[in-house]
Amino acid sequence: MTKYFKDPDAVAALSPEEYWVTQESGTERPGTGKLLSNKAAGIYVDIVSGEPLFASADKYESGCGWPSFTKPIQAAHVVELRDVTHGMIRTEVRSAHGDSHLGHVFPDGPRDRGGLRYCINSASLRFVPRDEMEAEGYGAYLDQVEDVA
Repeated sequence: MTKYFKDPDAVAALSPEEYWVTQESGTERPGTGKLLSNKAAGIYVDIVSGEPLFASADKYESGCGWPSFTKPIQAAHVVELRDVTHGMIRTEVRSAHGDSHLGHVFPDGPRDRGGLRYCINSASLRFVPRDEMEAEGYGAYLDQVEDVA
């Protein structure tokens, strides 16, 4: 079983924006994230700890300007916290082991897929393509990723 943790070397290697988002709870500008339009099959992992967070099969176009998912790939890897910053009451989403700020979850997602919208910053994620999942140690999650034709 893989152990995930906040890797100091990974934190040191973050770009200024990735650091601001993951370590200082920042938010990238809408429509600018490198993974917003990604439609490839695979999984999204925490850029700091490597813990698996979301599957491409659960990604959808919400129109909000950030990658959106209907659910985490494994609930134990995502922590939800009350966020009252910026004059709003929201639910913040953080990685469980890396303690990276990921984004927020809202109750306005597709009803037929559970009704949640995990609105996640690209800067907090690393995408692992389906063809590389086994080699990178994520083979156990292949059943949660759509097949590539």
